[in-house]
Amino acid sequence: MLQKQKKLILNSRQQAAMRRAGQVNAALMDFIRPHVHAGMATEKIDEMVFQWTMDHGHKPATLGYQNYPKSCCTSLNEVICHGIPKDEILQEGDIVNIDITTVVDGWHGDQSETFLIGDVSEERRAVTQCAFDCMHLAIDALTPGCTVSKIGETIVPEAHRRGFSVVREYVGHGLGRQFHLDPSIPHFPNRQSRIDRLYPGMCFTVEPMINAGTRYARCDKADGWTVRTKDGRPSAQFEHTVLMTEEGPEILTLTQDGPQKGHQF
Repeated sequence: MLQKQKKLILNSRQQAAMRRAGQVNAALMDFIRPHVHAGMATEKIDEMVFQWTMDHGHKPATLGYQNYPKSCCTSLNEVICHGIPKDEILQEGDIVNIDITTVVDGWHGDQSETFLIGDVSEERRAVTQCAFDCMHLAIDALTPGCTVSKIGETIVPEAHRRGFSVVREYVGHGLGRQFHLDPSIPHFPNRQSRIDRLYPGMCFTVEPMINAGTRYARCDKADGWTVRTKDGRPSAQFEHTVLMTEEGPEILTLTQDGPQKGHQF
């Protein structure tokens, strides 16, 4: 177990490469931010993600990944994750999670945000706030060498306190030269997460998916990707790439224009 984990520890040069990948990905999120509004088609957002990424000499990690057809994921309302951009038009009252991952000189930056489109229902606003707060609470709870389970042990009680549920089928992950690495980062405590530890030099994502109703999900058999809540109620997610340092967790994908810790939606 320890030998397996030590392979994931990045040296100072590799950490600098991950910081750059995170900064590039955050700049892309800020670039698309003004375009996420009512009347915009999600496929147009995807086109902008692709063009900006290529114009800057990088690659969208999702495009072609396990045959995924687009450069980002756009998950609307009851879609938990992996929503495929298409000709659907964002409407007043929607919430949409946009998940982007950029390959920068071989290293991955990965993050997502849930956007509120105009005036949204109280339930959609509250579940979005919960996902955002849970992500930051979990990151703040981490210390060098702590168990991965610290994340789930922080998120689950907070989500349940607010009357929401935490998705279990889809989790965070290690990150580096590959898109998905060990350790798995579940947002609920389980046996493996109580064993795995987050040592300085390890890079990973924290990306809780919070449902307004039941935690259970169903994958669209037609496209093989789109994951929806089983009861059709809304879901929200936020994600950051995090580097564990000797001093504690460092968020690598902070945006300049997006919501910062403590933001109220």
